Amino acid sequence: MKLLLAEDEVELSNALTAILKHSGYTVDAVYDGQDALDYALIGGYDGLVLDIMMPRLDGWEVLKRVRAKGISTPALFLTAKSETEDKIRGLDLGADDYLTKPFEMGELLARIRAMTRRREEFTQPSLTCGNLTLNRASCELSVTGRDPVRLAAREFQMMEMLLESPGRVISVNTFMDRIWADGDADTDIVWVYISNLRKKLKSLGADVEIRSTRGLGYSVGTAAH
Repeated sequence: MKLLLAEDEVELSNALTAILKHSGYTVDAVYDGQDALDYALIGGYDGLVLDIMMPRLDGWEVLKRVRAKGISTPALFLTAKSETEDKIRGLDLGADDYLTKPFEMGELLARIRAMTRRREEFTQPSLTCGNLTLNRASCELSVTGRDPVRLAAREFQMMEMLLESPGRVISVNTFMDRIWADGDADTDIVWVYISNLRKKLKSLGADVEIRSTRGLGYSVGTAAH
């Protein structure tokens, strides 16, 4: 299970990240609302845990923009704002739950478990673009009439990120942060994986191509003829 944690109090974020990882979750931690939005829009999360009062964008605005893009990843607001009106506003914006500070870690874990159990209701079993389909369960790329191609784990993660939002340019740094977060690779690895994926798209006869935008990153879209 992969979570996005947006909390601007660094010490609290570090503590929550450590506990969540110990509980078996993969966690991306960000410290302001703009980064939270950028990460959430790329997709691939099983749950969002959002503070409300954050720099650059508040949690309200982050979730509002995420939902406006059609992304329905389960979300929990974690905040010091405890008024009933605030809870109502959060739920009306599309939050699945709302937990006020201070809180017991056991309760947070229980709420995250309940929230992520509903993940299947929000996740498309496959992603498509043009004649190309990515099966999330089998990690296979396919085109009708051709044998599917199974992707390695990191190839699948890259393709999933690209197909979550066709046309959206994803930077090399974003790929590195999300897929090679252990820091054991340099940025050239992204180009190597993109090259491999392009070969597989060509072998399938896909009418989809991975485009490079100089200085910005990569996106996916139907090939021009």
